[in-house]
This record gives sequence, structure tokens and C-alpha cells, in this order.
Amino acid sequence: MDISFSSSLTNSPGALVVSVAEGGILTPSVARFDRESGGAISNAVSQVKFSGKPRKLLELVTPNGAGITRIILAGIGKPASFDANAAEDLGASIVKQLLAGGESSASVMIDLPPRKAQKSKKPRNTRRAGISSAELAARIALGAYLHSYRFDHYRTKQDNEKPSLKKITVVTRTEVRAKALWFNLSAIAQGTMLARDLVNEPPNILHPKELAKRIKFLSKLGVKVEVLDEVQMKKLGMNMLLAVGKGSKQPSQLVVMRWNGKKKGKGKNKAAGPLAFVGKGVCFDSGGLSLKPGNSMVGMKGDMGGAAAVVGLMHTLAKRRAVVDAVGVVGLVENMPDGTAMRPDDVVTTMSGQTVEVLNTDAEGRLVLADALWYTQNRFKPRLIINLATLTGAIIVSLGREHAGLFSNNDMLAARIASAGQIEGEAVWRLPLSAAYDQLLKSKIADMKNIGGQGAGSITAAQFLQRFVNDVPWAHLDIAGVAWQDGDRKLKIPSWGTGWGVRILNRLITDHYER
Repeated sequence: MDISFSSSLTNSPGALVVSVAEGGILTPSVARFDRESGGAISNAVSQVKFSGKPRKLLELVTPNGAGITRIILAGIGKPASFDANAAEDLGASIVKQLLAGGESSASVMIDLPPRKAQKSKKPRNTRRAGISSAELAARIALGAYLHSYRFDHYRTKQDNEKPSLKKITVVTRTEVRAKALWFNLSAIAQGTMLARDLVNEPPNILHPKELAKRIKFLSKLGVKVEVLDEVQMKKLGMNMLLAVGKGSKQPSQLVVMRWNGKKKGKGKNKAAGPLAFVGKGVCFDSGGLSLKPGNSMVGMKGDMGGAAAVVGLMHTLAKRRAVVDAVGVVGLVENMPDGTAMRPDDVVTTMSGQTVEVLNTDAEGRLVLADALWYTQNRFKPRLIINLATLTGAIIVSLGREHAGLFSNNDMLAARIASAGQIEGEAVWRLPLSAAYDQLLKSKIADMKNIGGQGAGSITAAQFLQRFVNDVPWAHLDIAGVAWQDGDRKLKIPSWGTGWGVRILNRLITDHYER
């Protein structure tokens, strides 16, 4: 869908969406338009007693205005509490309404009343509730764009379902500034949609080699992409990652993405290592020889949600030309049962030299991540590592599908991630790490075992991963509950794959590590 910004209505605006504050109060630009159109909006608001409550919409099917097919009243609630998230949700609500109405284009005129003039010589501040007019417009566009997402590549009969909406014009008096903000926000949206696409792809299409091939396209944006095959990984000693993929006919891959956004001699912390992001990329997880029940296997094409988020993040950083050095590493495997597959009771030597007794082949994601984490901290000497993985069902038991689990060996990093998640609507909840939980990983014949027993499943998985990062500031995000959803429960996420992770990590970088 095409998004544009304009300082005034075009000759043929299509459907026109206008804002109404709680209590049926017209916002300034809408009030001006209302006067020019002979009071069509104010009359309608009065007759139907439109409340203007948040995200409430009302269509006027007999509008008065050249080129306007219909007018839609959009409630913004109380202006003082309207913020960026409210703007995004409203943008998504508007597109949902327009998609159902069969419109091909629409103009959106949403604004907030300015603050009352202060007794000061300073120019009047038109910011309200922490959002400027330009950001309001850009965030409306972001919500609209995110809701427009569809994954219908494999539908052959969709003529009646294909959306007709092609273009949205956001009308704002701060057109130039809104366009500048949209440059970054559109990059975030595109990265999120890329992550959604990857998670939604069927596993017979998106196997490890195909995913590695798709990641190579990031090189067109300036990302340096390197793919390690099984021979190269074997030489490096990545026996644990390779053991997970032994039962599959599809060869395992390790993909390294590097974005060097800092210019020589510029930017803070130039001498520090890159930021590192590591993703679990199990393109399909059958459980291996510890085979999952059939109904638990459905959806396991999404077990590469962590890798998808890392790919989407790297796309976003490159697209918006982020002033940061970042490396993304994803371990791509299939976990399948076969005569050559890894067995329960096997002992595997990791790249770090530590040995692992495998008691459950369905606890495979931590094995993939462990070698990838060791490789990343050993090769790139990063200033921090964050890994993302759809790692444990236990995290869904703990947090449901509203929060990702956060584990970290660094309080400041954990606090920054939590703050970024709150701002971007990708919430996390920190869970503990403690040497006491290490007792659950003790093996009788190896350095550790890969499962800890019935209790604290998410925590013992994190304790396992922590053994492969040394003293690097590190955080583990268990996204098993948030990487995909059943049904479109959230306005900005109209698909099964959510693309979770791109926004929170981009915000973290923007607020603390860029420039």
C-alpha cells in the first residue's frame, strides 16, 4: 500500500477520514473543513451523537464534497492522553474499516487541539501528550501500513478477497517533517513485514538453504552477508549445531550479517565492538527422535521466529542507514527424525569445548544457539549480545502471549530492553538467573545436560545459554509466546507471524547506541 503526506486535500481524496475528540468535539483542521463544506460533519456528529471515543468509527455514506466517496468519523478520545501508540492503533483501525468498504484510496485528516497559549514570549507549543503534529501523522501512517499486511503468496483464488485499498494520503500541516519521520518508521515497518513473511512461509519452501539465499538479498542494502556451510562449521567445531540438523536432508547453514553504519572517526563508542544479535533458526521442528505429538508439530515452521527477527532488524538498520555497527548471526537447521539423527543419550562436544549430554532432542534450539553464541562472542568481540528464540513452551505457561521472557546477566541492558519494549508495544518480563538453577543442568557423564527437569524450564534453558557468552553483556529473549498468534487479535498484527523483535531492538539501538 502506498503511503504519502500532503499539506492539503487533493482534488479526488477518495474516502475522507476526519478526527473527532471525545465529547463530539471537532479538531481544528476538521472544524475548518466542516465550515467549508457547509457543516456536514458537525451536523452528523450532532444527529447521531457520535462520542469520539478512542478508535470508534462512523461512516457517513452521503457526504458533501467533490471527489469524496464517503466521510468516516474517527474517535481519538481525550486529546491529552493521545500518544504514539494510540495514533498507530487508530491508523490500523482506519485501514481495517477501509478494507471492508472496498475503497481504493483515502485521505486521513487527524489532528489534536493545540495547547492553550502560555504567558510567554516563546512560540506556542503545539505538542500534546508527548506527540507532535508530524509524529502524529507518521504514526497514523505506520499503524495503517502494518495493518495492510497480507500473506497470500500461495492463494490461487482470491479475486473476491483481494483488498482494493491502494493508497492513503495523510493530510498534515507539517508535511516535510512527517515525511522525514516516515523515512525511519517505514524502514521499521518493512523490517517487521520481512520478519512476518519469513515466519509465515511453509517449511517445504523455506528450508535452511532457501532462507540463507533470501538473506543474501540484504547485500543490496549494503549489509555484508556471509554463509557458512556444514564443512566450514565442522572445521570450526560447531558439532552441537550440526548435530541438530543431522536427521534432515536439508543442510544446515550459519549466516552472518554485518552492518557497518559508523563512519571512520565519527560516532560515540567508535572503538567499541559491534552490537550482536543472534537468532534461533529452526526452519521446522519435529522434535527429532523425541518426536512431538502431531498437533504440537503444527506451526513449527515458525520455530525460526528469532532468526526472522534478526533478519528483519538488519534490514531495518540498513534501510534507514543507522549510525551503528551491528552483526546478526542466525543458525539455520531442520530438526527431523532419521537414522542419522541425534539420539537421546548422545554426548556432543560444542565449539566452546564443553560437552553436552542430550537427553531430549526436542530441546534443540539451545543447542543451535550455544554454538552460534560462542562463535559470535569469539569472532566479533561484541560490546553486547542479544539472542532471540522461540525456545520454550514453559514461557507461554508463565507469561501467555502478551510478554516475551527476558533473561540477562546485565541489569542496565535488561532495563534498557524493558523500556524499549514498553515504548514500542513489544513487552518483556524479566525472569531470574541464579547459580542455584545450574544444579538442574548437572550431568552424570558430561559437563552439562540439555534439559533441567520438569520445573523452571525457561530459566534452565537460559542458564544453559549463559554458559556460552563468557562475560559479555548478554540478554536472552524467549519469544515462543509472541512470535506468532492464532487469529488477528491485535490491530497492527493481522497475520499469524507477528514480526516481534524488530521494533524493540531498533528502539534499543536508537535510544542508547546510535551516534
